[in-house]
Order: sequence, then C-alpha cells, then structure tokens
Amino acid sequence: MKALIVDDEKFCRDNLQILLSDYCPEIAEIELASNAMEAREKLSDYDPDILFLDIMMPKENGFDLLESISSKPKSIVFTTAHNEYALQAIKAEALDYLEKPINIDDLQIAVSKASKRINTLSNPDDVVRQVLKEISKKSDNEKIAIPMREGFELIAVKDIVHLEASESYTLIYLSSGKRIVSSKNIKVYEEKLDESIFFRTHKSHIINVKHHLIRFSRIDGNSAVMSNDKYVPISRRKLQSFLEEIVGSSEE
Repeated sequence: MKALIVDDEKFCRDNLQILLSDYCPEIAEIELASNAMEAREKLSDYDPDILFLDIMMPKENGFDLLESISSKPKSIVFTTAHNEYALQAIKAEALDYLEKPINIDDLQIAVSKASKRINTLSNPDDVVRQVLKEISKKSDNEKIAIPMREGFELIAVKDIVHLEASESYTLIYLSSGKRIVSSKNIKVYEEKLDESIFFRTHKSHIINVKHHLIRFSRIDGNSAVMSNDKYVPISRRKLQSFLEEIVGSSEE
C-alpha cells in the first residue's frame, strides 16, 4: 500500500514514517506533506491508499483539507494530540483516529484495517459504508457518538445498559440511571454496536449482554433482566438465538 503522511511538525512526520517502515510491512511507499496545499498536490499525483492526517495545522486544518478535495483516499486515519476532535473524525468518515504519541499496536491495527478494506472492497460506496461501520463499532473501553437534536454526546459503550425504540427515536438507558433520547432510530444502533457486546432481543430493544445482563426470566413472558432492574422483552423469533448465543443452550 501507498501512504501519505500530512503533518506540519517535522518530528511527527518523521516519527510516523519510521514507525510505518519498521512495524507495518503492508506499507510499501511513503510520501510526506507539511501542509494542506502540499497535501493536495501529493493526493492528486501520488494517489495514496491510506492518508495519515494531522488535524491541527496552521491556515488549513485536516478537516479543511478533506472538504477541499473531491476524491478522497480509500482510508483516512487522523493523527492528533487533541482527542476532542473524535466526533468530527467520525463525521469525516475516518477509518481510525490515533492520539499522539502514536501507539505501535494501534497503528498496526489501523493499517491492517486499511489493508482489509482495499483487499475486500472494490465499490467506493461499499468502502464508505464499511468505514463508517468500522469506526462506529467501538470496543467496550471506548466511546460512541450519540446523535441528539441539540448535537452529539459521547457515551462509553460499557455504560449502555439497553436501548429502546420510540417511534423514529431511540431511548438509551445508562448505568448511571440517566436516559438519553437519540435522534436516530434503533436500526442505526444495531449496525453501530458491536454484536459481541450487544444483542437485539426484539424489534424495539437492544441489550448490553456483556456488561449488564443479569439473568433470563420466563415470568410474564420471556425477558432479559438488566442491571438497572428493567425487564426487557425477548421476542419468540429471537428467543432461540438468544439462548444459543448468550446462554449457551437452546429452547426445548
């Protein structure tokens, strides 16, 4: 793969180039740019597979650069010392978001994801959909952006107890007892959330089975009892897969 590193700090450019050369054999060629203007020329001439883009740069920041180009690289990885830009990175369809100083393991994961996208996806629309899905599926130690009418809120995945559909909105119940009303429907969250952590028990309900499922109850119908003492219904259609995948047995 070909990589383009865009960063106004020479030390950061050189350091990332060394890390890619030493620890990421998938990267065969590396080009450098120190500002947005230089990056636009390199993007046009070099056509990189993966763009490592610093956010905070003088005159034009990383987001300004992306808005100014019509054809974006297949994979975009933001590199920044400012973690408050995570939401904008998600909206910019970034494959990953690396905080400085860059961790080698995180870098290797980002490059591996970029390689998989290139090897498995040829349709640009499919690439965009998969990139959005990848960055939205967060591990339990990370956060996801919850769209609301007034903006966004970052929520730790492990703090989500369960989600409930409410017409075109989604009610999100947190371990703190707080309830958030999201402007997105529950289908969006079914696609967003990691299936190894969450399970859709019903057309109107998703539960966090990894952190907040307490027990299964047959009282007044089949229900998942959550850590907030809520009984979340399990539909007949979902019951067998729930028992098999979550409990490890099947309905007799």
